[in-house]
Amino acid sequence: MAVPNYTYLKLKMLGLHGVITVGTSFQRAYKCEVECCGHTTAIVASEELAALKKEVSEEMPNMKKSIGSFESVEGFKEVLIDPSSLEGKTVCIGTTLSSK
Repeated sequence: MAVPNYTYLKLKMLGLHGVITVGTSFQRAYKCEVECCGHTTAIVASEELAALKKEVSEEMPNMKKSIGSFESVEGFKEVLIDPSSLEGKTVCIGTTLSSK
């Protein structure tokens, strides 16, 4: 059985030869509190990481697999980038967009 007194930062407990009093300083108490917050943050982060690992699929994506190219099905028109150029480079512009 121990009785903490947070105002005076004292801990009193019954010993074989009377009351044992343990004291500390405000700086030490603050340092312990900061360390405790750090430990708590690490524990919470590790629990969140474990939960995320369960959600992630076990199979790694195959980077060598070809996805293909994007081709719009409808709603675009090709426009020359520079009509005076001989290169004939074009860009696709959507026709379903509003004029704004």
